[in-house]
Amino acid sequence: METQNQTTLRVVVDHEWRRWIAENLLLGGAPQDLIQVMVAAGADPEDALREVQAALASPYLAGAERLKNRLAKHDWVLDNQRRLEQLRSPEIPRRHRLSCAEFFNDYYTAGRPVIITGMMDQWPAMQKWSLDYFADRCGERAVEVQFGRNSNEHYELDKRRHEKSMRFAEFVQLVRTHSPTNDFYMTAYNDSHNRQALAELWRDILPLPEYLNPGSTDQGFLWFGPAGTITPFHHDLTNNFMAQVIGRKRILLVPANEIASMYNHEHCFTYVDARNIDYNRFPAMRNVQVRECILNPGEILFLPVGCWHFVEGLEVSVTMSFINFRWGNDFTSTYPAARTF
Repeated sequence: METQNQTTLRVVVDHEWRRWIAENLLLGGAPQDLIQVMVAAGADPEDALREVQAALASPYLAGAERLKNRLAKHDWVLDNQRRLEQLRSPEIPRRHRLSCAEFFNDYYTAGRPVIITGMMDQWPAMQKWSLDYFADRCGERAVEVQFGRNSNEHYELDKRRHEKSMRFAEFVQLVRTHSPTNDFYMTAYNDSHNRQALAELWRDILPLPEYLNPGSTDQGFLWFGPAGTITPFHHDLTNNFMAQVIGRKRILLVPANEIASMYNHEHCFTYVDARNIDYNRFPAMRNVQVRECILNPGEILFLPVGCWHFVEGLEVSVTMSFINFRWGNDFTSTYPAARTF
C-alpha cells in the first residue's frame, strides 16, 4: 500500500504467475477476471494485461487446449461409466465361498468390490490370534510401526517420517492400553521388516488358491492397530484383498471412475476428509456415490485397482492384505511417473 513515506511494492509477474494464468485460462477463466486478480495481488495493470494477452496468443497454450479437448473426451467416457455405475445398488454384496469362476467374471475383471465369506474358516489365525498370543509368541522381536501420526495431517504421504522400531510386546501393550487412537499403527508399509520378524504368524495363514497364486513371493501384508486407526481416502495401484482376522473395520468406497470428482492432487491420495466432507471446499463430492460396509472377522473384501477407500478401525483390529492374484495384477508399471496432478 502506498503512503506518503512508502512506495508501493509491485508484484513481479514471474513464471509461477504465468503458469497460473495458463492453468486458469485452460479451466475457462475469463481473461478480465484473471487481470483483476493479478492487479488485486499487486501486479501492475499493464503488466497483467500484457501477460494475459501473451498467453492467449501463445501456440503453446493452443497446444495445451488441444490436449485438454482430448482429455475431455476421455472424461466423457469415464463419466458415462460413472453414471451407469450409480444405477447399481450402493450395497457391497456378500458372497459365501464365492467360486473362482464367479469371482473372476463378476468382480475381478469387472472391477467391482465384493465381500467374500467362509474362506477363512480353517485359518489357524482365526482361533489362535489374540493380543496375548502375539506377546507370548513374538513379543521380543523388533518390529517397525508408524508412530506419531497425530502430529501430522498428511501422515500417510509422509510415512517415512513416522517409522519407529520397538519390541512387539511393547507395541501390543500400547494397543491394549491406548485405544482408541490413530497415533500408531502397524501397516503394510512396515512389511519388509515385519514379515521376517513375525514369520511364525504367517504360518497361521492358509493359502487361498481359488483366488491367489500360492507360488508367489508376495505372501500378504499385516495390519495391526487399536480402535480408531484411520487410513484416509486413497486408491491402490493393484487389486487388493483385505482379510479381516480380529475386530471390525468400517470402509467407505468410491468407484475408480469417480476420479474426476475426488480431488486427486497428489499421488494416490485426496485431501477430502471422509469423516466430514467439506462440500464448500470440495463441491464435486456432492455428486459422488460413497458406499459403506463393515468388514467383520472372517470376511475378505475385494478392492479393485483404483477404487477409492477410507478405512476406520472400529475395534482393535488385525488384517491381512494380499495382491498375489492368480491373474494379471501389474498396474503399477504403467502408473504416471510424475505423481502431482
